[in-house]
Amino acid sequence: MRSLILPKSIVHLAALTPLAILLWQAWSVAKTGGNALGADPVAEIEHRLGLWALRFLAVTLAITPLRQLTGWNVLVRFRRMLGLYAFAYATLHFAAYLGLDLRGYWTQVFEDIAKRPYITVGFTAWLLLVPLAVTSTSGWIRRLGRNWARLHMLVYPVAVLAVLHFWWLVKSDLREPALYAVIVALLLGWRTWKRWKPRTSLSARA
Repeated sequence: MRSLILPKSIVHLAALTPLAILLWQAWSVAKTGGNALGADPVAEIEHRLGLWALRFLAVTLAITPLRQLTGWNVLVRFRRMLGLYAFAYATLHFAAYLGLDLRGYWTQVFEDIAKRPYITVGFTAWLLLVPLAVTSTSGWIRRLGRNWARLHMLVYPVAVLAVLHFWWLVKSDLREPALYAVIVALLLGWRTWKRWKPRTSLSARA
């Protein structure tokens, strides 16, 4: 729809802005040795990319409740785009861990996955996002039919694993991961309530 060109362009611009800022700051640090990324630039890069992946995941999950509450069905047309941005930031988060943290010693990733629970759940969340990103095209929706919706229900455990990854990663101040845990719990709780509400209503009438 041509009417959505401008709104989608704005969403693309807004979604790419955090990455542009991060790249600019990383370039500034590399060139001048400044502290735009704090005392530990690698950790800051990984943290920001992972945080934006979680934010886009939460916004993607928020589309359905917002549509149901407002009646704005047009919001659905932004869901796949936002989901792909969640995957893109998650992939960059993982790539930063491999390239900047491990510095090319990629074989160590398997040891970390086995020994560090927060990496285990983070890697599992990213792995589950891969088939969702691959099958996000209209062609795959047609091929999979009803199975497409079933497959994309994987986004729910992905959200839980992403929050758990963040929670276990933070060692002291848990307020931020707790906030995202509450947001994801509310978004998933809404879906559970909507799914069971008709059954409850029918049981009451009987």
